[in-house]
Amino acid sequence: MRRREFIKLLGGAAAAWPFAARSQQSSGTRRIGVLMNLPADDAEGQARVAAFLKGLSQFGWKDGSNIKIDYRWGHPDPDRIRRDAADLIELKPEVILSSGTPTVAALHVATSSIPIVFAQVVDPVGSGFVDSLARPGHNITGFSQFEYSFGGKWLELLKEIAPNIRRAAVLRDLALASGSGQFGAMQAVAPQLGVELSGVGLGSAGEIEHGIETFAGSGNGGLIVTASTLALDHRDLIIMLAARHRLPAVYSSRYFTTVGGLISYGANSIDPFRRAAAYVDRILRGQNTSDMPVQAPVKYELVINVKAANALGLSVPPSLLARADEVIE
Repeated sequence: MRRREFIKLLGGAAAAWPFAARSQQSSGTRRIGVLMNLPADDAEGQARVAAFLKGLSQFGWKDGSNIKIDYRWGHPDPDRIRRDAADLIELKPEVILSSGTPTVAALHVATSSIPIVFAQVVDPVGSGFVDSLARPGHNITGFSQFEYSFGGKWLELLKEIAPNIRRAAVLRDLALASGSGQFGAMQAVAPQLGVELSGVGLGSAGEIEHGIETFAGSGNGGLIVTASTLALDHRDLIIMLAARHRLPAVYSSRYFTTVGGLISYGANSIDPFRRAAAYVDRILRGQNTSDMPVQAPVKYELVINVKAANALGLSVPPSLLARADEVIE
C-alpha cells in the first residue's frame, strides 16, 4: 500500500512539476526586465521605452496583459547600476532589454543564462559582450550604435560648420573602449583638416567643467562629444558650457540638438528600441540569442540647430542645410 501511494504521489508530483515550471506561460503572462541608462523622468528615455512597447504590441504582447515588465531606470552611480542589474536577475525574467554599455556590462557580469537584448552600444565586441557581430554566442545580442568611423565624420562636420577652428576638444568616457576608438578615428583625419585634437575625460560635473574651461581658454576651438552614458547624464551641462565659451560643438545624437546643441549626426536613438521588440518576441517564442546577429543601425540623421548657430555667430553653409534631416529654427 505504501509503495502504491508513493508511486501515485510521485506521479502527481511529476505531472505538477512541468505545470509549475510553465505556470507563468500557461497563465498567459511572461516576464521581461528593462534596465535603462536614463532616469525615469527623462523624455528621451520615455520615448525609447514607448518605441519598445509599441514594437511589442505589434507582436501581440501587452504589458499588464500577457507580459509583465519590470523596469530599472538609469543612474550615474556604478554601484547603483550593479544593484539594479542584480535586482532584475532576482526577478527571473525570461529576457532583459538593456540600453548603454554600463548597464549591459553590469548584466553581463550578473548572468550568463538569462537572454539580454541591448540597444545603443557602440562596440559590443570590444566590450566583450559578444564574440562577433554575426555570431554573438552566449546569452547577449542586440543593436549597435555606429562604427568608429563616425568619429571622423564628426570632425569633418565641425570643420564644415565652423571652418576657422584649429583646435578641437574631444569629450570621451575613458572607462569605455569605444571612447578611445572614436577618438582614434578623429586622429586619422585631423591632420588633413588642419585640426589639433585634445582629449577631455568625461567624469563628474566638476571635472567636465574644468576640462572645457581649460581648453576654451586658448581660443579658436570647437568641441566634439562622443557617445556615452556619461555624456547623456551631463548633456545639459555640456551644452551650457559650449554656449558660455562659444565653442561650436558636434554631438552624437539628435537629443543634444533638440535641447540647445549646435549640430548632431548619428543613428536614430529611438528606432533600435522598436527593433529590439522583434528580438524579444523571438526569444519569448523559444529562439536562442546565439542565432540572432548583432544588427547595425538603419536610420541615421543629421540635425542642425540654427538658433544655436546664430548665437555663436555662425552662418550654416547651404550645402549643409540641404543635407540635414531636420533643421531646428
